[in-house]
Amino acid sequence: MKGKPRNGRSSDAHNGNGRAGGHGRGNGHADRSRGAARPAAHHPHHPSDIGGKKMWLYGIHPVLAALANPRRRAVRVLMTVDAESSLGARLDVLAQSHPSGLPKPEILTRESIDRILPRGAVHQGVAAQVQGLDDTDIEDICRATDGQDSTRVMVLDQVTDPHNVGAVIRSAAAFGAAAVVLPERNSPGDSGVLAKAASGAVERVPLVRVVNLARALARLKQAGYWCVGLDADAQTPINEADLSGKVALVLGAEGEGLRRLTREHCDLMVRIPINKGLESLNVSNAAAIALYELARRG
Repeated sequence: MKGKPRNGRSSDAHNGNGRAGGHGRGNGHADRSRGAARPAAHHPHHPSDIGGKKMWLYGIHPVLAALANPRRRAVRVLMTVDAESSLGARLDVLAQSHPSGLPKPEILTRESIDRILPRGAVHQGVAAQVQGLDDTDIEDICRATDGQDSTRVMVLDQVTDPHNVGAVIRSAAAFGAAAVVLPERNSPGDSGVLAKAASGAVERVPLVRVVNLARALARLKQAGYWCVGLDADAQTPINEADLSGKVALVLGAEGEGLRRLTREHCDLMVRIPINKGLESLNVSNAAAIALYELARRG
């Protein structure tokens, strides 16, 4: 993994698309409430110690996954009294094993946490300000999967909704995909919305942001990947296609599908057979079904 921090745009807005991904086309400090921050198992850690892009994660699964990730550095941890009561012991264990330590949790009211986080954030009484993960590039993935016979990589062509991207990352983790590749432009940056939708999977599946998606597909081909695009109008059903070996599964933006140049770099186009009369599937649903079909074959 490369050692430079990600500079993806932070987007907490819900950017809806249309037709299914390729298968169709305040950092304010609030007053503490009662309760005290726990002990010295948490190493001293201050925001000034950490450079690079910082972001807020919220919700039990995204926050605990981030704090358990040795590659992730935390700046602040916020908890309500109830959350501290149920999760405090687990947080102490994570603090003891984390290579750079964890900050002492700040015990706040739910309303105080609401004021710090983006509007509408569903935090379940837990939030953490963290440093962005180091960038991963396409060469990292090619090296990491060299010699593996049945690796899967997800490629998203201008899927802009962070909820959809997060859900795809979650499915990628569930089915053991090696990475999710997406363009630097016209895709959501790292954000709490994306991380919440991924339910902790952003800590497990590398995100590879590339300047040129067509060149990334060409590099994956050189590394032995079969590039397979999903499109509702494709002639071949995915369950009838030969998808053995390394596969890069390519999904396009809802509404527009795969761009022409992306499509031209695919070795094969397939479709998920669905009932006539329904135009397409949501891109994250299509990704989960396609990944299951690949996993089912072993």
